[in-house]
Amino acid sequence: MDESLLTTTTFPKAGREEWLKLARKAIGEADFDDALVSSTDDGIRIEPLSERRAGAAHVVRAQVERPWQVIQRVDDPDPARANAQVREDLAGGATGLSLVFEGAPNAFGYGLPATGEALSQALDGISFADTHVRIDVHPASRAAVDWLVHAIVSKRRDMSRLKLAFGIDPAALFAGTGRLRMSIEAMRASLPQSLAHFFALGVPGVLVEADGRVYHNAGATEAQELGAALATAAAHLRMFEDARQPLVYAAPHVGFVLSADQDQLLVTAKFRALRKLWLRLQEVCRIDPSPAVIHAETSYRMMTHKDPETNILRTTIACFAAVAGGADSVSILPYTIAHGLPDAFARRIARNTQLILADESHVGFVADPMAGSGSVEALTDALCEAAWREFQVIEADGGIMESLAAGKLQARIGAEAAKRRAAVGEGKRPIVGTTLYPMAKERPVTVLAAERRIVAKDGPLSCEPLPPHRLDQFAEPAR
Repeated sequence: MDESLLTTTTFPKAGREEWLKLARKAIGEADFDDALVSSTDDGIRIEPLSERRAGAAHVVRAQVERPWQVIQRVDDPDPARANAQVREDLAGGATGLSLVFEGAPNAFGYGLPATGEALSQALDGISFADTHVRIDVHPASRAAVDWLVHAIVSKRRDMSRLKLAFGIDPAALFAGTGRLRMSIEAMRASLPQSLAHFFALGVPGVLVEADGRVYHNAGATEAQELGAALATAAAHLRMFEDARQPLVYAAPHVGFVLSADQDQLLVTAKFRALRKLWLRLQEVCRIDPSPAVIHAETSYRMMTHKDPETNILRTTIACFAAVAGGADSVSILPYTIAHGLPDAFARRIARNTQLILADESHVGFVADPMAGSGSVEALTDALCEAAWREFQVIEADGGIMESLAAGKLQARIGAEAAKRRAAVGEGKRPIVGTTLYPMAKERPVTVLAAERRIVAKDGPLSCEPLPPHRLDQFAEPAR
């Protein structure tokens, strides 16, 4: 081969019109939109080809100079066994822990006992200074949270080295259980005092969160999940005002949690959209903007019961997409979670998936790899518009708590879940390993011995997650 061809050969310039001619020739008599154009559950049109967007602003994670936190869930009801898991996870490369208490909306039937004693045993020998710690709370876990705060403050630890997220989100608790330990009015009166107490102690990190997982796992669209999270963040800012805390100082203590499924470009656009929406909300509140702190957890509703090894591929894509979209921390659900409490092998696969993406593939090296991509930028902007409309609807309902109390948000999410159910039943949304290429014989799955305890519901107004034995009907198609 003549190597000069590499520098002397030129190709004719081809624009969109040339591509369209070739595309129409390839699809023949088929309708262009039916063959090549798709849409999201929010009705957002996805074109097959988009021009690169010039001058696009970068959308980056909160601490762009550092890699994302590799988080492992601590959800074993046995505190001694949980402690062994924590030690193994941290020794194996995890940089953070997500403490999931029994009864939390995202515990999926398991979780640590909600006592200080259980938490003390589970975290025995663990250094808070070197570990990112986040909490999935529920109404009865106050004692455990108080124990954690006391353990931090009493030992006069260097607060600057701590990385904490307390995960307080009354709306998510209400949505996941249909109940609160107190009335909405009483909660609004007491929570600002608790927040002021945290400020007085000088506890760093995220104090309150806007958690979209409970809505996603109940069947919400991307815009619905984003809209609910934004409405929750707005409610948090109002409570900070009630606590007489300047919003410019309070806003950095508001965090977000989103679910990530295997729709790669849509997930990346969703995380990028949340960053833009949070900046817009702060602008509306007339405060200096602070970047969103976003934790990602792979989608529970996408996990399949049949052929569970395919879940490894789903969670890998989901993690990649969340990091590309700017997630600050990621927790991967082990691939056997639909069968029961994951064992050491499933937990190691979940942990190592992130480590390979971080340390071998260097996925987090580029701050915003999708910046300027015509399709992703268009999808990000469209999600921002759709999510802002949902946010306005929730605000018109009276706010996130009032919308949930009236069952309005649940009704809208339920309608979208029904559409997805129908699409799966009609074969329009195939699921690899379940409705597409099912195995003739399922392989045995090993899980730990633990009783699954489903969260008690008060009435029909909760956003109930899809139970494991029905997950196959609702999982998104693997790409």
